[in-house]
Amino acid sequence: MSSPKHFKENMAPSENESEHVEELGVKEKNHSETVQWVLNPPEPPTLWCEFISSIREVALPSKSRSIWSHVMVFLNGLFPILQWGRNYNLRMFKSDLMAGLTLASLSIPQSIGYAGLARLDPQYGLYTSVVPPLIYAVMGSSREIAIGPVAVISLLLSSMIQKSTDPSVDPTSYRKMVFTATFFAGVFQAAFGIFRLGFLVDFLSHAAIVGFMGGAAIVIGLQQLKGLLGITHFTNKTDVVSVVRAVWVAVHQPWHPYNFLIGCLFLIFILIARFLGRRNKKLFWLPAIAPLLSVVLSTLMVFLTRADNHGVKTIQYIKGGLNPSSANQLEFNGSHVGEAAKIGLIAAIVALTEAVAVGRSFASAKGYHIDGNKEMTAMGLMNITGSLTSCYVSTGSFSRSAVNFSAGCKTAVSNIIMAITVFVTLQFLTRLLYYTPTTILASIILSALPGLIDIGEAYKIWKVDKQDFFACIGAFFGVLFCSFEIGLLAAVTISFANIILNLLRPRIQMLGRIQGTDIFCSVSQYPVAVKTPGFLIARIDSSFLSFINANFVRDRILSWAVEDHTSENSDEAGQKVQFVIIDMSNVVNLDTSGIAALEDIHKKLVSHGLQLMFANPGWQVIQKVKLSKFIDKIGKAKIFFTVGEAVDACLESKKEFSMC
Repeated sequence: MSSPKHFKENMAPSENESEHVEELGVKEKNHSETVQWVLNPPEPPTLWCEFISSIREVALPSKSRSIWSHVMVFLNGLFPILQWGRNYNLRMFKSDLMAGLTLASLSIPQSIGYAGLARLDPQYGLYTSVVPPLIYAVMGSSREIAIGPVAVISLLLSSMIQKSTDPSVDPTSYRKMVFTATFFAGVFQAAFGIFRLGFLVDFLSHAAIVGFMGGAAIVIGLQQLKGLLGITHFTNKTDVVSVVRAVWVAVHQPWHPYNFLIGCLFLIFILIARFLGRRNKKLFWLPAIAPLLSVVLSTLMVFLTRADNHGVKTIQYIKGGLNPSSANQLEFNGSHVGEAAKIGLIAAIVALTEAVAVGRSFASAKGYHIDGNKEMTAMGLMNITGSLTSCYVSTGSFSRSAVNFSAGCKTAVSNIIMAITVFVTLQFLTRLLYYTPTTILASIILSALPGLIDIGEAYKIWKVDKQDFFACIGAFFGVLFCSFEIGLLAAVTISFANIILNLLRPRIQMLGRIQGTDIFCSVSQYPVAVKTPGFLIARIDSSFLSFINANFVRDRILSWAVEDHTSENSDEAGQKVQFVIIDMSNVVNLDTSGIAALEDIHKKLVSHGLQLMFANPGWQVIQKVKLSKFIDKIGKAKIFFTVGEAVDACLESKKEFSMC
């Protein structure tokens, strides 16, 4: 007869086994619930559904609103002035009046100079500072951005359009092509905003813009040597080699040094004013008014000394009055309409990139947010209207926006004040500019260029990301030695090459557990993470498992698993890989090549006696592997919510197998 002690010893394992079985049952129940969560999510929306819903949010009323309330929401979104205009008061107007007048003092001389850069008559630069700012003030959401012509867009238009039409031979056809390209630029910009295509602007990365602006600034500066030296015959090309050659030939011809002396004198004056304004914030108005003061003083100097009779070139006649209609000058049937559309697209992207960057930087400083898509719509309608009123492509200027910000503007009314001031100048004061020397315009443009060359940012890009720096350098040298479109193409090509390179060889991290936690992370990044014996846990750090990288991912995971499984160094008990867990948390989507790669991994591992599990597959991923029947091949029990659950389940099954 057995003793009580012997009876207890025999009974204890049975009780432990029952507890263990009960614990296993609870875990299996929890696992089955999480598997259901993973395997049966709602149907993911298609691209078409997402597109339609984005349009519906903007254009169609919601069920909870009346038609009238939705119309008001739509109008408030399209015309932000209806929102902030309700709270507008006299104190804000005083600030905007001061800012607008200060802005106009800078815009008038700059607009005249930028028109010359675009190879147009001076009045077209002033026209572009009247109508577009008025449209933007009503439709734009940025309070600080100053609208008008800018140097980069002006030179971009002239450098590309004059390849088709020479402005010195046929100025009328050239002007028509400028207005047509402006119309197309507006259409593209409005389309980007309406159809939520703002991501297209992101094809020009930050690094590419830094390089592009730097190269453009140098090209613009070299172009101003024509006005600074008073050169009559100059090259139409924009690459640095052609410009330097033209300057070298010109300085060996008879030229008038008074142009150079006047230009350098006032360039130094403007730069000193800017330096003083930066040193003393109370003198913010000094660098803003310095260009206009330079125009007034140089005009008086030329008029009193009759320097125009001694070789100093002057602006002479500027046509005044309100913007004339240019609707009849748009050409959609000519031989150059395709070229105008291409130029419009490039100008639209560059202008939007600059404007959105400027608007967001000042909005961030003031603590509010601007909607990029709404900004694009406003810019597009602004340029469409501008193309019908003798304006060329306008956008947000960083230098003038900085002046507007420093002058204390409160709303976009400062743009309205500036536009009215420019209109008054067009109406009554253009005759006073007859004796204004062209060299002063070159000085004003040159003074604005240092802000476009950001050496510190280029160095930062080099330190942070060498691949991104190549896009910066590609844009810089492309603009400098070839053309604007080549510079942009080089930047976009290098950026896409970087993306493809990262897609081709995505990082695959081997994961380990942080001791005492259920956290699994890269053993390379976190040395404290410890690999679990008998497991190979890999995480695919790529958002898209596709034909371009599926084979690489398959080969890398199989080489790790098979090599570790067959290695002599892992023959100790428990060390040899028995389970392979792939963490899919970073994989957002996959294609049929990705599914085929996963099937190959499963077949190869099964042939070596290994088990394959997946943790946290994404929404699109789980939907596609279900449709492909891959889930049925590996079994629903091999899908887990987290890596920790997968490891625990494998350890439990391993323990259960050893007990048997």
